[in-house]
Amino acid sequence: MTGIRRSYEEGCIAAHALDLIGDRWALLVVRELMLGPRRFGAIRAGLPGVSANILTRRLEELEAAGLVLREALREGAGFQSYRLTEAGMGLWPVIRALCRWGAAMPGHDPSLFISPVSLMLSLRAMCARGRAGPHEAVMIAAGESFVIRTAPGAFRVERGEAAGAGLRFAGSTNALAATLYGPMPLAQCAAGLIGFEGDPAQGQAFVDLFSLRPEAAG
Repeated sequence: MTGIRRSYEEGCIAAHALDLIGDRWALLVVRELMLGPRRFGAIRAGLPGVSANILTRRLEELEAAGLVLREALREGAGFQSYRLTEAGMGLWPVIRALCRWGAAMPGHDPSLFISPVSLMLSLRAMCARGRAGPHEAVMIAAGESFVIRTAPGAFRVERGEAAGAGLRFAGSTNALAATLYGPMPLAQCAAGLIGFEGDPAQGQAFVDLFSLRPEAAG
């Protein structure tokens, strides 16, 4: 590990947590790994504001803290991926709380860069599970494919495809975010903002599960 880790040097458990994940970019690196292992280049693509040196350092620090594991993809080939440990995955409630808290604060600019993973996690955080019907939707965000499955009280998102999914959405992450969280009906968004396949009524019911108002989500 390069450099010297800074510490608050307090016995407070919140300060201890921030010693581990409080450095700039650290929690966003965790975010990019929350839906499964990724290679360095893929992580950096989801964090365009970070330099290669800083990302390397954060990954080393998170690995030293027991939150990230580095794995060889092919023996002797030099290809590596990074994945979260159980402790790293345990940070999901922190990310969820930050999503919901941030959505209630003024000043959010939805026109700025949104990574595909960050959009999927925001949907996971802001879905109104209590009124969710049974939906299976493929979401192709900036070329990355995800499958979302909902049911009363349940929401699941994972990387991949589902050939038999009843709903399919495709577009830039910003366009998809505008469709899922914006005021326009799905039919209007599908007329040019995004691509959509499926039953329009079911698609609208799916879109209606998501709101940037925390009190409307569950």
